Amino acid sequence: MKTVQTKKFTERLYDNVQSIWEKNHQHPFVQGIGKGTLEREKFIYYMKQDYVYLIDYAKLFSAAVMKATDLETMGKFAKILDETLNFEMELHRQFAAEFGISRAELEATRPTPVNLAYTRYMLHVAQNGSLAEVVSCLLPCAWDYWEIGKLLRKQYGHQLDTNPYAKWIETYDSNTFGEGAKWLIELMDALADGKPERELARLEEHFQMTSKYEYLFWDMNYHKQDWPI
Repeated sequence: MKTVQTKKFTERLYDNVQSIWEKNHQHPFVQGIGKGTLEREKFIYYMKQDYVYLIDYAKLFSAAVMKATDLETMGKFAKILDETLNFEMELHRQFAAEFGISRAELEATRPTPVNLAYTRYMLHVAQNGSLAEVVSCLLPCAWDYWEIGKLLRKQYGHQLDTNPYAKWIETYDSNTFGEGAKWLIELMDALADGKPERELARLEEHFQMTSKYEYLFWDMNYHKQDWPI
């Protein structure tokens, strides 16, 4: 039996994830970016780990191309993959250079246990799940970064001129980044439409799990966690 939804599926996701996202938004790493008070070494640690995260995150777009069933969706994911590998990661390298991080250092970075667990969870879903499941894993990172960008702009926009992380906030508060997040939100709703509750519950489980990993990612970088040996 198909589920008759009284509201959009992403509204359900948004409502039910607020307790997790609120912890993300109030994490001292995130607030430190907003205030411009985050220790420089912690941000450098984050930039390196985020770089290797992006490499695996990009693979999810490749999986989405394979699992999409229409040319328009395939083309959109292929475009996002190209932009991630050939534009976003270059911007990441340029921004990292402003903090004294060379491309060689980025390339030599190895993922921490949390980073590895996060990306392997998503890649496992991408290999074994449906397109809807891939999107449910992709969405929290894109959507919550947009939420964080908007939040930090609202809270601390008046002091961006003196914030060393202003470019980071402006990137994720931008219309360009927001449009990408909104496209994934709309696609999630389209893919979830008419699915039975057992499938919707599985999609929400992925969404919740990757949102929790987002918190662990902030925490990992704040404490500069790595392998114990």
